[in-house]
Amino acid sequence: MGRAVRGTALAQVALLAGVLTGCAEPAGDGGGKPSASAGRPTEERSGPGSSQDAVRSGGSVGAAGAACELPVTFETAEKWRPEAVETGAPGDGSGSEEDELAAELAEGLLHQGPFTAACEIDAKPAGNIGFLRVWTGEADAKGGDAKALLKKFVAAEGNTSVAEYRAFRSESGVPGAEVEYLYTSEALGETKKERAFLTVTPEGAVVVHLGGLDTEEHEEMLPAYELARRTLSTG
Repeated sequence: MGRAVRGTALAQVALLAGVLTGCAEPAGDGGGKPSASAGRPTEERSGPGSSQDAVRSGGSVGAAGAACELPVTFETAEKWRPEAVETGAPGDGSGSEEDELAAELAEGLLHQGPFTAACEIDAKPAGNIGFLRVWTGEADAKGGDAKALLKKFVAAEGNTSVAEYRAFRSESGVPGAEVEYLYTSEALGETKKERAFLTVTPEGAVVVHLGGLDTEEHEEMLPAYELARRTLSTG
């Protein structure tokens, strides 16, 4: 979350669905039941010994020439692997049923409300199942309110609840809005935690989202998310 368009239309559909919704996002997919901590979102951690101190930087994304070129830059956790998302229409251009199906699925998976997938940072090399995903908004949203735009992102995901919004400011002074919420899979009937933060840049809004296989995986990946938020820069 990568989502690159490759091979036949069916292979592309499998790649998109598997990476974006199958292996990374369904709640409780591996455990058969939601984590005991999948209740009301917890308060943000801070202070000595918090998860902020528990991760080492493995580099950064966002700058020109990086794996993902973005309107922002931030540090990624050690061993996490970034990859840019290709948003070109999948398929071979034949207009076949398979080609149309791949294009339809790609449209749904590569867009969330007014945001388009731009980068996915894979946690599997570090031992977790999940991604940090970066989404970018249209340039005309550059003057928008961060919290209002973040609410649009969450609403577009669907099946969300208990959303708690707060303001944040990175170490370099970049302001934005953050949300911690619950997502419920109708298919599995299970609920898990998710988080996202958003900042508005001269090139438009940018969302960094953390999901995970389930709440347990989500909590284990929090240090990487907090590193990204803490080191966020637009310079």
